[in-house]
Amino acid sequence: MRRIVAVLVRQSMAQAAPPGVDPRDFLEAVAEDTYEIAAGLHLVTPVLLTSVAGLDDIVWPGTEVITIAEDEPLKAVIGRLDGLADQAAIVAADAPDLPALLVGKLFRELGRAEITLCRADGGGAVALACALPLPGWADPDLDAEDPVADLRAQAPGRRMVATISGWHRLRTRADVDRLDPGLEGWDNTRALMAR
Repeated sequence: MRRIVAVLVRQSMAQAAPPGVDPRDFLEAVAEDTYEIAAGLHLVTPVLLTSVAGLDDIVWPGTEVITIAEDEPLKAVIGRLDGLADQAAIVAADAPDLPALLVGKLFRELGRAEITLCRADGGGAVALACALPLPGWADPDLDAEDPVADLRAQAPGRRMVATISGWHRLRTRADVDRLDPGLEGWDNTRALMAR
C-alpha cells in the first residue's frame, strides 16, 4: 500500500500571524513544522501542495512540490495526487503541532470508510484521508463550516465518511494561543514566536 501525506499550504494561512511577526515568516514556520510531521512518519511519502512560491527550501530533498492555485478546490488538488499512491492524507499546513498519531488514525479508519476526517476546533477540518482517486461523489472542503455533515450529505451512504479525534488549526491570531509549550514539535513556530 503506497501512502502519501500531502501538506496543503495556501497564502491565506499567513493571516494568522500574531502582531509583530512577519506573515511570510509565520507561514513558512507553520508550514515547515507541519511538513516535518508528515516527513517523519514511517511508510508514507511526504508531498507539499502549495499556492505559495519559494517553499521548496522547507522540504527535504526529493520531496515533490506541487503548485496549486490559491482558490483551487480541494477535489482538484487531490486529483493532482492520482497515480502517486493508493491512499492520501491531506493536512492543512496551519496545524504545526498536530500529533503524528492522528495522521496514522486517518489511514486506519480507511479500512471502514471511503473518507476520514480530523475535525478542527471551531469548524472545518485539520486533515482528510481517502483512497486515490478520490471517490467521485465527494467534493470536500477543509474550510467548510461542517465538512463532515457536507460529505455525509454527498455520500451514497452515511458510513462512507468517518471521523477521528479533532485538533486545532491556526486560522486567526487568537488561535496561536492554543499552541502548548509543553508539547513536543512545532520547533520553527516556537522559535519564531520567541523572537
